[in-house]
Amino acid sequence: MPVSMDADRFEELVGEALDLIPRELAAAIDNVVVLVEAQNEEEPDLLGLYHGIALTERDSNYGGSLPDTVTIYRDTILSICSTEAEVIHEVAVTVIHEIAHYFGIDEDRLHRLGWG
Repeated sequence: MPVSMDADRFEELVGEALDLIPRELAAAIDNVVVLVEAQNEEEPDLLGLYHGIALTERDSNYGGSLPDTVTIYRDTILSICSTEAEVIHEVAVTVIHEIAHYFGIDEDRLHRLGWG
């Protein structure tokens, strides 16, 4: 049975997951906005999505770009979890996974590292 959780509590969990990022890495994050949305309309099974130009692909032409986005999909995560503890874990994994894309880490590497 899916977990019921209000939007404020879910956003709090996203903030806590961001706090798990080591300070040295967090300091390197620039021009990124983290959003929470109910669900991805085009791919409703997505838990999260990074949209932007990875740090490893930025060059001298990057300046003046709109912020990259990391979107965490609340309803999708809640639908696959049956306890609040599972939600906490899944939010943390999803946030770290999407932030890793910002640093240029691809899906295969993330899965090998256990952040799949």
